[in-house]
Formats: sequence, structure tokens, C-alpha cells
Amino acid sequence: MAEGMRNNGEEKVEEINYRGVKAMPFVIGNETFEKLGTVGASSNLLVYLTTIFNMKSISATNLINVFHGTCNFGTLVGAFLSDTYFGRYKVLGAASISSFLGMLVLTLSAAVKTLHPPHCVDALCVGPTPWQMAFLLAGFMFMIIGASGIRPCNLAFGVDQFNPNTESGKKGITSFFNWYYFTFTFAMMVSLTIIVYVQASISWAIGLAIPTFFIFVSCVMFFVGTRIYVIVQPNDSPLTNIIQVLVATIKKRKLIVPKDPTVSLFNHVSSKSINSKLSYNNQLKYVSKS
Repeated sequence: MAEGMRNNGEEKVEEINYRGVKAMPFVIGNETFEKLGTVGASSNLLVYLTTIFNMKSISATNLINVFHGTCNFGTLVGAFLSDTYFGRYKVLGAASISSFLGMLVLTLSAAVKTLHPPHCVDALCVGPTPWQMAFLLAGFMFMIIGASGIRPCNLAFGVDQFNPNTESGKKGITSFFNWYYFTFTFAMMVSLTIIVYVQASISWAIGLAIPTFFIFVSCVMFFVGTRIYVIVQPNDSPLTNIIQVLVATIKKRKLIVPKDPTVSLFNHVSSKSINSKLSYNNQLKYVSKS
């Protein structure tokens, strides 16, 4: 765990024990099984809503668009909460559990007859009752919370496990990205073929139970590796810093930028920060006044 402490006015930092490769299987396993679950369920939602819940295509499409749009917007909220208040580990853990609960609700809506409308008989289709729709939307809400926490944090959390200041750490980060995108592609292939086939040709209950089981395994793998993770404590949100810079730039817009900004401008990097220091360049010079 990365923690800062002060002694005699000097800022000191406890030495971080990077486990790198030892932690990578848990992070990669969590991400792989999570993608197997969420992609396997969300890729065929339109068919599920129109055949099991007897929704009209337009209504089902609108609901799916709102679902995906909210997931994408929610990543901003998840990233802000992670960086500012809770840290990536807590957000990922809570989001993984939320994804599992969402998939469990979705599976129950397919497996339990009272939780979805009866099948259409002779072109007579009965839509979902308010309670059935509320149960379905509750599942979507849990999945949105899960996606909002997992998407902005999983890659960054994996990188946290490696020391970016050593050659072995840099190689480990490169290896992590390679494995991450390899397993991501593999999970997409399996989800869009085998799981979709089970849903369409065998049973929706089984076809949704399989992704639910995958997400359960994802949660287990994530929490099993807790003892060896590097858990970076929340410090400051990049969004907050960006807003502060823009406000300061507007207030100081009449100031003159020094001839050599690399020497004269304030360029402090806290020793508690594990972020790499970026060199000064001439792009976006107007923010140098901040």
C-alpha cells in the first residue's frame, strides 16, 4: 500500500512492495471473466427484450441505448470517486459485486416465469407488468454501477502493480497490456459465439446463467489476490486538477509567461504520487500562467 507520512517537516514515503507478475494473474483473470460475463449478456439484449419480455423493437432499442449511454457516462463518475475518495481497489471490488448482482437479477428474470411475461400465443403478446419491468431495470442499474466502476479502473489498477521506475517494471507493464488485450479479444470471441448460441438455441436461463457464473469467478479471483496488491490511496482527481488549472488560467490571463518556463514556473510533484513527471513543452502555452 502506498502511504505518505511527515517527519520533521520532510515528506517521506513507505517503500512500496511491488508484486508485479505475481499480481497480474488475478487482475487479468478478473478482467477476462468479467468481460466473458458482461459481453455475453449485453450483446444479445435486444433479442432478449423482444422475445422474452415481449417489448416492441423501438422500445427495446431505446432502453438498450439508454443503458449503454449511462454506462459510458458513468465511467466519469466512477473515475472521479476512485481518484478522489475511495481508490481503485475499493471501487473495483464494489463494482464487481454490483455486476454480479445485476447479472443474477437478469438471470432470474429469464429463469423464473413470474418475473417475465408469458410467451406470445397466436400473435397475442402480453407486455411486462410494472413489477416485472422494475425487476429488470434493477438488474440494469446494478450492471451500470458495475460498468461505471470497472471500466475506468481495471487497466490503471493493473499498472499500479508494477514499478514504473525500473526496467523490470516497465517490461511488466508492457507484458500486462499485451495479456490484457489478448484475453479481452478472447473473451469477446467466446461471448459473441458460444454464449450467444446457447441463449438463442438452447435456453435463455442457461445462456444468462453462464455469464453470471463467469462474473462470480471474476469477483473471487479479484478478492483472492487482495494481500499482494499494491493499493494506491486516493489523492486528487484529474478532473478537479483540470478545472483548477482552467480557473487559475482565467484569473491570471494578464500575466506574462517567463522566457524560460521550465526553470521559473512552479513544478512540484509530491513524493506520494506514483505518476510519472512530464517534461515541459510549448503546447497549450496559455495554461502556463496558472
